[in-house]
Amino acid sequence: MRTNDTTRYGAIAFSEASAERQRATGSINWYGHQMADGDNSGERQELDGQTAALIRETDSLFVATVTPSGWPYVQHRGGPKGFVHVLDPSTIAFGDYSGNQQFVTLGNVDHDNRVALFFVDYPTRTRVKVFGRAEIIERTDDPEFIDRMLTTGDGLIRTRCERAFRIDVEALDRNCIKNIPVKYSAERMAESLTLAREPLNDQIAQLQRRNEELEAEIARLRAE
Repeated sequence: MRTNDTTRYGAIAFSEASAERQRATGSINWYGHQMADGDNSGERQELDGQTAALIRETDSLFVATVTPSGWPYVQHRGGPKGFVHVLDPSTIAFGDYSGNQQFVTLGNVDHDNRVALFFVDYPTRTRVKVFGRAEIIERTDDPEFIDRMLTTGDGLIRTRCERAFRIDVEALDRNCIKNIPVKYSAERMAESLTLAREPLNDQIAQLQRRNEELEAEIARLRAE
């Protein structure tokens, strides 16, 4: 271990090869103290409140695993907001919805349980990287847990799910917003449009009332 400032994220993510690149740009001054020999150095990190909130609100994430032959493999996982559960500050879980039946990610985890999760919140341009160790929970072993993974704050998720990922968090990093585009979901756009239209709706309602008053006045004058 290099210093007592070592972090578990630095121990896992940074190597001598990345340090050489950092030395060339000077960023070693920001990250060098986090490095360590051995990826078990430093204390395991926990999800803070802001990170946990982002994860609970996500509808999309990327899962990285490694094949038995050493190739990296990245898979997208998506669902309604709340499909990723923060069980506690050290544990994340989500259902394994039925897909194309290739089972590459599952097979990789069966061989090597180390995973990396990548979350992006486009409206706030926030991204979070999480290192962890995954366990596959089968419905036959814990049906109540699987059913829990099929619920959100809005109710039941209507999809097939025979297993779930439960991930023990090892380390995390919330890095810079640079180069993340601002994107909004249809739900957010509809909400923004509704708020933007409120003043116009009030004006329209006032004009409609005034128009009705004038029509009534015209009708009265004609009747005289």
